[in-house]
Amino acid sequence: MQTNKQRATRRSHINALLVVGTGTKLWEVPTGPFASSSNFSESLQWEPHCQYHNIQDRVRITADIPPQLDGTWVSIRCEVRPGPEFLTRSYTFHPNRHFQALQHYYTDSSCEDPSYSLLVRGKIRLRQASWITHGATEAEHHLSKVAIVVHSLAAKQRLASRLPSTCVGLSLGRVVPGKLYELYNTRAGRGCLEALGFSMMEMGLVRVETQYHSHGGKVQELFLGDIHTDWTQRTQYKPTGYQQPLQNAMHHIHPCPVCALVYRSSDQRPPVLPRSPATYLSLGGRWVSQRCETRPNVLFLTRDFTFDPHQHAWEGIYRHYSDPACSQPTFTLRASGHYAQGNPSPKISGASEFVFKVTQVRATAMGEPTAKLLNSTKPGKCGRARGWEVGIEQDLTPTDGCTVLGIKLPHKEYELFKIELDHRKHPLLFIGERPTDGSSPDRPLRRPTSFQAPMVLCSGGSTQAARSGFNSKQVQLAASGTERLPQLVLLVFGSVLCGWLCVY
Repeated sequence: MQTNKQRATRRSHINALLVVGTGTKLWEVPTGPFASSSNFSESLQWEPHCQYHNIQDRVRITADIPPQLDGTWVSIRCEVRPGPEFLTRSYTFHPNRHFQALQHYYTDSSCEDPSYSLLVRGKIRLRQASWITHGATEAEHHLSKVAIVVHSLAAKQRLASRLPSTCVGLSLGRVVPGKLYELYNTRAGRGCLEALGFSMMEMGLVRVETQYHSHGGKVQELFLGDIHTDWTQRTQYKPTGYQQPLQNAMHHIHPCPVCALVYRSSDQRPPVLPRSPATYLSLGGRWVSQRCETRPNVLFLTRDFTFDPHQHAWEGIYRHYSDPACSQPTFTLRASGHYAQGNPSPKISGASEFVFKVTQVRATAMGEPTAKLLNSTKPGKCGRARGWEVGIEQDLTPTDGCTVLGIKLPHKEYELFKIELDHRKHPLLFIGERPTDGSSPDRPLRRPTSFQAPMVLCSGGSTQAARSGFNSKQVQLAASGTERLPQLVLLVFGSVLCGWLCVY
């Protein structure tokens, strides 16, 4: 069993080894595909029977380095952070590098009941293209002010129970709902902020993507660094992945009623999001990633799941790449097994708990280095001994997995999923976020409390609006996440496998 400290040490070592480019200038990106100031990629193109409305628009995507941050960027839905925490965000960046961030926190996963808002001011300086997370830009920030507005007496009491007595006595004791009170400035310490679990470490990693649609419109998205899934680590964690993106208030998806509400909000007038109509979903079928997805520790992948609700069986295909455009494949995993639905989540309304079992895994090496690594394993430890060839799939089940890849079979995990509708009323599947430290949710206490990027239904399902609340017992579906492969694979692929498959 590896400790979190050992995993972090290995990650640091591997990240250093990943610096293999020849870039010397501040904004020179250290990988071939991003040698210019802008990278281009087509949107994900699935097989004809798996076309989805957004995908088949053939969106052209650019990502400038350094990114242009000027403007206001807003949430497009109620966001869920590890904990869980429920919030909406509105961040404004000015040409002089100053920024103002509004974070509105809620008691519910629909963002209908505001608890408190944080007003954050500071400066950000873009530093250099990231050597670790390809396609991202590293940045540093300095806070000048953090203020809080509590929106009810009940919210004040909840905060008082979380904060240390010194913080409660000096600040919250005098707070009146609806009034702005300063929690931090350049002359004060950060004790109250840390007790809230607050930091702006997300500013340490930045990426802006612009999507040019065939009909002439464009959408701009701001990706900021991910939030550590361990509450005790979040205020010090240096991100290597992303949160769900914010969208530019002037260039966002349409329609987007949430965008308008968040844009017009203030510290004293938090947005109250409209309640989404409850929906009964027939979820058997195929679900796919909407974009090339990024995970902590230099992982780029797409996910492709098929579910059989009658047999409670699932299959997941994880296609891994070495670049943020998902254009350079490194390896593919095809996993399958069964699932059982549990109870509605006690922490996130509308979400349901599941238990998954992985019983079979097949792997495909997509390059000679991969095949060479797998052929170096001992007989009986990773598929057919010395039988790995590029592009040829091998079954890892007879050897109970693959030691060099950290895959052990069978394997059980405790999961969380939720269903929502997008702005076009199409279903989105949210799967539990993987632990940042690379561990596995292999026991109930490790069940996720936040989500990965949503997947879209591309075939085999339907939706129906309902007049009553969401009935999770009618949802016959499971899904899988991604988890880290042992760091040895990074030496070859420059990426990390995150999935159901690793046992530490």
